[in-house]
Amino acid sequence: MLMKRDNFLLSPEDDTDFLPILPIHENDEQDKFLEIADILPLLPLRNTVLFPGVVLPITVGRDKSIKAVNDAYKADKLIGVLAQKDANVEEPEVPDLCKYGTVAKIVKLIKMPDGGTTIIIQGKKRFLVESVVTDDPYFKAKVKVLSEDEPSADEDFAAHISTIKDLASQIIQISPNLPTEATIILKNIENPGFLINFVSSNLNSEISEKQELLEIDDTRIRAGRLIELLQRELQFAELKNKVANKTRTELDKQQKEYFLQQQLKSIKEELGGDTNEREVAEMKKKGELKKWPEAAKTLFKSNIEKLERMHPSTPDYSVVYNHLDLMLDLPWQDYTIDNYDLKHARKVLDVEHYGMKKIKERILEYLAVLKLKGDMKSPILCFVGPPGIGKTSLGRSIGHAVGRKYVRVSLGGLHDESEIRGHRKTYIGAMPGRILQNIRKCKSSNPVMILDEIDKIGNDFRGDPSSALLEVLDPEQNHTFYDNYLELEYDLSKVLFIATANNLQNIQPALRDRLEIIDLSGYAIEEKVEIAKRHLVPKQKEAHGLAQVNLKVSDKVLERVIESYTRESGVRELDRQLASIMRYEAKEYATKGKIRMSLGLPELEKILGTPRYTNEIYKTVNMPGVAVGLAWTYVGGDILFIETILAEGKGELKLTGNLGNVMKESATTALSFLQANAKKFDLDPEMFLKRNIHIHVPEGATPKDGPSAGVTMLSSLASAFSGRKVKPYLAMTGEITLRGQVLPVGGIKEKILAAKRAGIREIILCWQNEKDINEIDSSFIKGVDFHFVKTMQQVLDIALV
Repeated sequence: MLMKRDNFLLSPEDDTDFLPILPIHENDEQDKFLEIADILPLLPLRNTVLFPGVVLPITVGRDKSIKAVNDAYKADKLIGVLAQKDANVEEPEVPDLCKYGTVAKIVKLIKMPDGGTTIIIQGKKRFLVESVVTDDPYFKAKVKVLSEDEPSADEDFAAHISTIKDLASQIIQISPNLPTEATIILKNIENPGFLINFVSSNLNSEISEKQELLEIDDTRIRAGRLIELLQRELQFAELKNKVANKTRTELDKQQKEYFLQQQLKSIKEELGGDTNEREVAEMKKKGELKKWPEAAKTLFKSNIEKLERMHPSTPDYSVVYNHLDLMLDLPWQDYTIDNYDLKHARKVLDVEHYGMKKIKERILEYLAVLKLKGDMKSPILCFVGPPGIGKTSLGRSIGHAVGRKYVRVSLGGLHDESEIRGHRKTYIGAMPGRILQNIRKCKSSNPVMILDEIDKIGNDFRGDPSSALLEVLDPEQNHTFYDNYLELEYDLSKVLFIATANNLQNIQPALRDRLEIIDLSGYAIEEKVEIAKRHLVPKQKEAHGLAQVNLKVSDKVLERVIESYTRESGVRELDRQLASIMRYEAKEYATKGKIRMSLGLPELEKILGTPRYTNEIYKTVNMPGVAVGLAWTYVGGDILFIETILAEGKGELKLTGNLGNVMKESATTALSFLQANAKKFDLDPEMFLKRNIHIHVPEGATPKDGPSAGVTMLSSLASAFSGRKVKPYLAMTGEITLRGQVLPVGGIKEKILAAKRAGIREIILCWQNEKDINEIDSSFIKGVDFHFVKTMQQVLDIALV
């Protein structure tokens, strides 16, 4: 067996023990006079091609080859070296051998201890096998020695040689397994023919390509072909080097991270153990002490085992850790003890909120049932009323009264369903829904939870949060509320949910059906005076540093502020006006060191300016065609004027004032009824054909709609056609029909209180609304006369002077 021992242009995965041996003299003078016999013993080589001038160490293993080498060494030491066409053939035949080879001189023969033979041979001349004489005991062939043509030393050939040197040098530089000293050897080779042979011999190419180079007679052509092979080899070496460097960089990074992790681990152990391990151990300890359902306990145990197997640097570690942290923080079966003392509850509610008897009674009923039965599904209450009347603060008072913790969830502008149900924990930045977040925060599974502004929930392509609330607010379902982040059912049945809203119409019907609606109307003047005395004035004195100053605000001053400087159902604007007064008094006290003991009416106008609202307007508008109506808005009750004017024309009706369809239909209905009953009301029927009618409702920028202005429009039209004025300080509300009937309307308490604030003395209502008047405290409507009517005839008899 023959083997090439070395290459200096080998691929990186091959071992390189030493460089090929170079002859001392590149142009050996003896070669010119070398006598080569016509018949030479042949030495077949695997995996290599020998070129003239190149020295190679060869290990000889085949019996035939060993005999050929020994015989040649004993004779003239010349042997013909041929490459095998196929390196896998163990015992080559004549067809397996190439026709062209190199005459080699055996420089050294070494007997190895294992019985093998190693020889050092040097190529001398190329030859062509003309015929194989014998193959026993080894191959002998008749050969023709080929002469080497010396090319002319022109610039073109010099450029070829220079290019070969440069390309070979570049390959040596970027190949990690090749010593840089090989570049020096290349530069010191002066013989062009030997340079080509030397580089060709060490080229990392296929045997067939090397054999092709050996067979080329023209040195210039051989040099061109060698350059092509070198360029291909250089590109391959650069690509391999790039891949190797990239892989090495990644490995270096991983090794660096591993090294730093090991150092960090050692430091943590020196400081008393790994932080992550301590945290997991603490979690397990907390989990053992926790009171929770069996399903939660099983999931916690499963996740804690998963966490122990995970490395802290993996992305899923923080996801599992945060989920376990939530499970530990939730008060699964932790409840506060309710205070069933009804007297205490009533006292707390009365101290913190004035009035609101209906709501207070409902809360006391709930407590009474809890006291007797010991367990009851919490009701889902919904406080509906205008802004500023204390719906949200009342929820806090209920929490104090029953001894429960209080949390508030603001739903205004909420448009993502995940805010209620939570996000799936696989998402980046996932978190539980607002419901569980607040229960986690208050550390109790039975708090009083205020769902503030439930009527202002939005919906879009991300989902409908109000639909997600259906499960939360259904007593039959909320004991198994499912949060997407928690991935477990949570019991919300013990939570006392209280929703607040300004307008029921904006609440989804299915959601409204689950709510126990409690209407909160606006405050009467008397109620506002009491609220100001008990709560607002002390609060503003405290806020402005006047708590220790003896400053009193009389009832008459408070009434004047309420009547002349505010127009609202609640007390927010009143609170702001009182804040203005306290700021003024604080400035006086800081400047002069003392202030008056009590605030009088003369000083009020100086502090707050000219009154914004007055009741004198009803005297100035007392003319035919003008009537005062009552309206309901989401901010409370209000009054509105309806004006009618007649002009020469053809009986056309014009409506202005930003009116809705229902209100326009009420005007058309009123006109049709009046026209049909003209003689009954002593009106000339021809007037309806010769006059254009224009009905206007002032404050045209404010949209208005609803049927309750029907009686007011009819009164205004009748007044305009008859020339009779509407009674001053009279207001009315009610829906009408073509038959002349007056129908009941809603929002009566807000409308009555608005009329009282505006100084109205008489009010016309449908007889069916009398029950609503009976629910209002008689002291709040003192001085107002009510006329309950069934027909439009009764309305006109009362309204027109």
